[in-house]
Amino acid sequence: MRLTDIVQHGAIVASLASNERDAVISEMIDAVVAADKALSKVRDELLTRVLDREKRGTTGFGKGIAVPHVKHRAIKQMRAAIGLSGGGIDFNSLDKQPVYSVFLLLSPEDRPEEHLQAMEVIFKSLSEETFRRFLRQARSAEEVRSLLEEADSQRLAG
Repeated sequence: MRLTDIVQHGAIVASLASNERDAVISEMIDAVVAADKALSKVRDELLTRVLDREKRGTTGFGKGIAVPHVKHRAIKQMRAAIGLSGGGIDFNSLDKQPVYSVFLLLSPEDRPEEHLQAMEVIFKSLSEETFRRFLRQARSAEEVRSLLEEADSQRLAG
């Protein structure tokens, strides 16, 4: 599984408008819906489910990253969005630090193994300090897309 396969064109928000967790999640769901119109009818339900997931436990894993995620019956194909914040977002992260890079993952409810594969691919990249630093420095969706392509190439070559 490749990052470039799950992060849709049009679902990269290089400069998030909000710095508040719930509004950021809403903005990122809107980016996925804009890239995949079929999800528009479940947009509010997706938002509710992701926010409910956050209430059970933060997806702010530390080192400036958060990976909010949910499985839903309306998702037919793995979908992800990336959002970047220059000022940082309070995600109630485990390390109590602000989040600058957010990966939103929406997975098919009936394919939990794909969800785990996607999480593994995302975390493998996010565990590398160089990737996190370049992601945080990206200023455009094109720069993010190039970084994802490079990460995919390195992972597949290694």
